[in-house]
Amino acid sequence: MAFTTQDFSVLCYSNGFTLWHYTTTDGAVTGAGYFDDTAPYVRVGDVMICNTDTDGTPAAAFYRVAGNTDGTVTVAGV
Repeated sequence: MAFTTQDFSVLCYSNGFTLWHYTTTDGAVTGAGYFDDTAPYVRVGDVMICNTDTDGTPAAAFYRVAGNTDGTVTVAGV
């Protein structure tokens, strides 16, 4: 599957970073290019709470935005 913007939202903005939430039926969100559509919004150091595989075996994880260069967003586990 692919990233869907309607499932991505701000939870909190404080002290120079944003806490985001994302929910998806996808089992993994760390693949190359997955979060590239968020490039105009996220900054390095932002944190994402991701609920994944919501139609299968649900899981949750925290990720930080590790890079955002030329429209390419990378995330890393926290």
